[in-house]
Amino acid sequence: MATAKKAARKPAAKKAPAKKPAAKKAAAKKPAAKKPAAKAAAKKPAAKKAAAKKPAAKKAAAKKPAAKKARKPNAAFMKALTPSAALASIVGDKPLPRTEVVKRLWDYIKKGKLQDAVNKRLINADEKLRQVFGKAQVNMFEMTGLVGKHLK
Repeated sequence: MATAKKAARKPAAKKAPAKKPAAKKAAAKKPAAKKPAAKAAAKKPAAKKAAAKKPAAKKAAAKKPAAKKARKPNAAFMKALTPSAALASIVGDKPLPRTEVVKRLWDYIKKGKLQDAVNKRLINADEKLRQVFGKAQVNMFEMTGLVGKHLK
């Protein structure tokens, strides 16, 4: 008998998204006097859901024009900074934006094959990089922080 109840519940669970048939079954079990109240209650949540969907559509429409605007670069990243003597031996002695310094640093790392073979997130420092980093091996995420100390 327990299996029959479970079997009866499973199809009802699958039909849960279709609200109208489930409401009719619930109304059929109740006495005739309560049918109009049950139908009205069933219609109100549906109306709220429909109303909730309309503002969501408006929000999506509002987001589209914002996505079309051109993205402005952050001025702090584009400010030319002078590298220290240790960093200048790698990226050059002219003032460069922070983004360009990191780009040239990565070019130097890849040219010298200084990335760890097993864990690519680690950078094995040579003599020039050891002066900048202060240690033999650096995680790529802490690299920019260490380089930032050498920029003015």
